[in-house]
Amino acid sequence: MTFHGNIHILELIEGAKKAKGLTVIIDVFRAFSVESYLAAMGAESIRPAGSIEEAKQLALSYPGCITIGERLGRQLPGFDFGNSPSQIRDSKDRIPGKTIIHTTSAGTQGIVNATGADEIILGSLTMAKAISQYILARNPREVSLVCMGDNGTRPNEEDELCARYIRSLLLGEAFDIKTAIDHLKTHGGKKFFDPALQDVYPEPDYAMCVNYDAFDFVLKAESDEAGYLVKILHAPFEG
Repeated sequence: MTFHGNIHILELIEGAKKAKGLTVIIDVFRAFSVESYLAAMGAESIRPAGSIEEAKQLALSYPGCITIGERLGRQLPGFDFGNSPSQIRDSKDRIPGKTIIHTTSAGTQGIVNATGADEIILGSLTMAKAISQYILARNPREVSLVCMGDNGTRPNEEDELCARYIRSLLLGEAFDIKTAIDHLKTHGGKKFFDPALQDVYPEPDYAMCVNYDAFDFVLKAESDEAGYLVKILHAPFEG
């Protein structure tokens, strides 16, 4: 089964604003990779927040919640975790049953700016195959793959790679994902191997973020009275 609708690959916050149809907001390093692991670890719910202040206000409404936040890669003061999957994995016993409040420089900004989308799915390599299966099941006329880039303002290789991989899965085209990831390690992912940046970009994060097709669920962002709520949808998906 292949996709016969229109596929648009867009970039950055401006791209999110232009997105239409079924929209995939992609943030590989690291926001939506983090959220995929949170879902797999048993988080009860995930609430993305566009601003730091919104995240803090949400936290007041959910006593006992876990707060995850970064700006320019660094953990926000007063938050439980930075935007690091390996940091969270090392304390994974804290996650089951918890509401997660999550604010980042790029990924969560894409969600709040995709106001023209019919529905919003969160994109990462860890969920790429499941995302393609979800799109095929839904069979929309328009798909927007939005690469959020660095801080939502500069393109990056990892999000573009994820978009191209999802597109190849939709169209049934060959794609050498392993070679692409090997290239990424010494290009867009090299910050994870810089000794001077291990406090911000720990090396184990890289392997977790490029663990492609690791999960058989997708994460869908929906709005409600409190803002946005991420729902976990498991395969097999229905149209």
